[in-house]
Amino acid sequence: MPELYDLTLEAARELLLKREVKVEELVLASLERIRVTEPQVSACLATREEEALELARDMDREGPAPEKILWGLPLSAKDVFCLPGTPTTAGSRMLENYRPTFEATVLTKLREAGAIIVCKTNLDEFAMGSTTEFSAYKPTRNPWNLARVPGGSSGGAAAGVAARQVPGGLGTDTGGSIRQPAAFCGCVGLKPSYGRVSRYGIVAYGSSLDQAGPLTRTVADAGRILSAISGPDGKDSTCSNLPVPDFVNLASRDPRALTLGLPPEFWDGEFDPAVREALDRALAELRDAGVTLKSVSLPRVPYGVATYYILASAEASTNLARYDGVRYGFRASESSELAGLYRDSRSKGLGQEAQRRILLGTFVLSSGYYDAYYKKAAQIRRLIQEDFVKAFGEADFILAPVSSIPPWPFGAFTEDPLTQYQLDVMTVPLNLAGCPGLSLPVGLGADGLPVGVQLWGPSFGEQGLLEAGSLLEKIFPPLPAPPLK
Repeated sequence: MPELYDLTLEAARELLLKREVKVEELVLASLERIRVTEPQVSACLATREEEALELARDMDREGPAPEKILWGLPLSAKDVFCLPGTPTTAGSRMLENYRPTFEATVLTKLREAGAIIVCKTNLDEFAMGSTTEFSAYKPTRNPWNLARVPGGSSGGAAAGVAARQVPGGLGTDTGGSIRQPAAFCGCVGLKPSYGRVSRYGIVAYGSSLDQAGPLTRTVADAGRILSAISGPDGKDSTCSNLPVPDFVNLASRDPRALTLGLPPEFWDGEFDPAVREALDRALAELRDAGVTLKSVSLPRVPYGVATYYILASAEASTNLARYDGVRYGFRASESSELAGLYRDSRSKGLGQEAQRRILLGTFVLSSGYYDAYYKKAAQIRRLIQEDFVKAFGEADFILAPVSSIPPWPFGAFTEDPLTQYQLDVMTVPLNLAGCPGLSLPVGLGADGLPVGVQLWGPSFGEQGLLEAGSLLEKIFPPLPAPPLK
């Protein structure tokens, strides 16, 4: 039998239900793996050792509960999910000492499904970033090359899953923040349709874009977590009331009956040679398996980055206005008057990237610029959504790269934010459209770093997307563990 920390969710669940492994043993293996690998990857911000072990022992005494699809399984949660009694910092000094008194709906659903949250994972401050360098506490490192970024903003969750700290984790995706780190760390990342999963109890960045989703090592594991966290929520008016399909028992797909659309807007661009070689090899393997590949155009997606950063920054400036040093969060103690309290608390409590996006958002919402920027971006967003609807009329799913370059060295773009924003060109259109997307690895590049692709599906089409992903996973098997000590 493999090491307990190396088990997938499916494999671990089978052993738990047969009582061949205790829940406590599984949780202890996860905690020990965190202890061993954390000095290298820095994926966690808080570990819940006492709470997790107490819950595990209670489960062992009560015996298996097969009706709970995540019974006894250890998971991580990005540190934007409110969990009572546990620090929820959003990677910011502004919330350094914040301990919620309420629970995010997705964590409630995970608990009811039997999962055990063993740690909260690192992220770019308030989920604003693509590298996890913008955490106020520490940068997370890529398990495949510790000198490279793991992606972001859910870089801690992705690195922890890849490093075998946990078999699955929960992240959020506003503009690619699940799919991009999943690709960089060589695991599976799923962004659900907007409205499939409740946003209640999640520290907000861009309210019309944010969605919680799983990071795992297999597609089946991603479906299992999605089944647990999906469904209506009376606490979130944007959460859909549509019935939740079965994301656990997925049907098999015939590759000869699958048509994938390739947008030339993405595939015809410039790529790093190692990434291009891995992607070309993947396309050849898909053709050999009988999958039909055809060109489908998304003509307005080149405007996606500009549209996204206008809309997301506008929403961020509104959401982060509540952190003023008065009600909760960091307060600058030396301020003697109200205006100074606001200024000093926000200047010292918020990092450079968060401040940059707040200023951009405030500008595009200001009088005289709203129509020229925010309103125009909202109109382009609608056109991008129409492009997706048309494309899904021509192909079952859309296949796109996740990034044109491999994970880059730390500091490569910290002084050049515009270039770093442009690197999101392949992920942000999906959030603007509100559709689901699945990122999975297709192998290692010549540089030894993971390369991933993403499947895009029509809105609320996660079931078919996961079935297609399971088929692709047979063509591109999951990667082995990265070469950590």
